[in-house]
Amino acid sequence: MRAKILLVDDDELLRASLRYQLEREGYHVMAAQTGAEGLEKARLALPDLVLLDIGLPDMDGREVCRILQQGTALPVIFLTARGDEIDRVSGLRLGADDYMVKPFSMAELIARIDTVLRRSRGRAPADTPSRIEAGDITLNVDARRALVRGRDVEMAPKEFDLLRILAAHPGRALKREFLLDAVWGQDFFGDTKTLDVHIRRLREKVETHPERPQRIVTVRGVGYMFVAAEPSHA
Repeated sequence: MRAKILLVDDDELLRASLRYQLEREGYHVMAAQTGAEGLEKARLALPDLVLLDIGLPDMDGREVCRILQQGTALPVIFLTARGDEIDRVSGLRLGADDYMVKPFSMAELIARIDTVLRRSRGRAPADTPSRIEAGDITLNVDARRALVRGRDVEMAPKEFDLLRILAAHPGRALKREFLLDAVWGQDFFGDTKTLDVHIRRLREKVETHPERPQRIVTVRGVGYMFVAAEPSHA
């Protein structure tokens, strides 16, 4: 499975260029232009690594890094125009794994990403559960195995990823755009009905009555929400 990289930088041209180059290298890339947006995507999409600019418009990237590192081993590489030693040391002390000063070569960035990802293997981020239990649905994330009412249910890779993201955030309405970005990537330019098709297939596999869904429900004008357990009926 492709490693997921979250890129947080307010430079639109740099974001587009890095996303294009990293996707060519086989990474799945998500992007955010503010610290707040980056924190939200990191919490929901569970990336394998974050490329983080220090000079963000809404908050200092070092503060974003501090929040990301609370109870997690999520790898972070700083991207910044600041190259003095004080910034470098303060960033690394916050838990960042590496530090690159703009402008940098793409080859060097990819080499450092590969190194950090290799080093991070075996570290289990606290916010990346290997097992998700939601009522009568159990997901073994590492084995990519889904149990529904005690039965193994075969799922296509994107069906599993979609269910994992929904089940990890029960009771939270997740936007259609976010789900498409997290599962298909920002380079997806197909019909957004693709998401609806996968939701329909998931409902056929996890709902007791797919025609009256009560586990994966539609939130009008927003997207979809996972309900941890079906309501009991007398």
